[in-house]
Amino acid sequence: MLHGWMDVSASFQFVVDHLQCGWHVIAPDWRGFGQTEWRGDAYWFPDYLADLDFILNACAGDAPVRLVGHSLGGNVACQYAGVRPARVAALVALDAFGLADSEPEQSPLRLEKWLRDLSSDVGFRGYPDRAALAARLQGDNLRLTPERAAFLAEHLGEPDGQGGIRMAGDPAHRRVNPVLYRRAELMAAWQRVAAPVLWVSPVASDLRKRMGIPDEAHEAAKACFRDFREILLPDCGHNLHHDQPGEVARIIETFLLSKES
Repeated sequence: MLHGWMDVSASFQFVVDHLQCGWHVIAPDWRGFGQTEWRGDAYWFPDYLADLDFILNACAGDAPVRLVGHSLGGNVACQYAGVRPARVAALVALDAFGLADSEPEQSPLRLEKWLRDLSSDVGFRGYPDRAALAARLQGDNLRLTPERAAFLAEHLGEPDGQGGIRMAGDPAHRRVNPVLYRRAELMAAWQRVAAPVLWVSPVASDLRKRMGIPDEAHEAAKACFRDFREILLPDCGHNLHHDQPGEVARIIETFLLSKES
């Protein structure tokens, strides 16, 4: 299970609690998130593929694995399944659909901003305690229960060394990435995916629209996968594994078990 940007692996706990079968779940913290070490300014998307590859080699050898990824983690999983088709037996992407395409003309200004960012300090908002962080999480997601918010605050926050709490992630993640996102390259990988693929998305995908991904680009992305299906889940937002963990667990389990028969 692969978490999203500025998230941690523990946020899948709500889903895991609802799984009915005896799955062996491996949920790493990506580099620079959660309990993994910070890497400063060395965060490049291909490194996520390499990290996943080494984790799978260590934990599963040559055996094909089932991948479940949310947001960033889902995008990593979808690309990895096209780069290493034989390594993936089945894939579930939770509200993960790539980024908006970029144009070559954007490159100079992007690089200029990156150079400026390297010369400036970057950080996350601080909180007096975990209760304040939990309140912030609930403010961002009105569907989040107090109990789940408190659990997430325990894992998403860490002491800042001054008596307060900061996000458990390297602030360098906030700096602009100098490498343009080329959607055509991702689509080329998606076309090589051999595993059955399930996308689970909120009925109202507000994030995709805010990111500027047009409907035709979204449909073209789905058409890349040879064995594809999609489920639209009501009453949830981007963090659907927080909002509807029981239903997400049922959907994941039903899909994975159906691929074993």
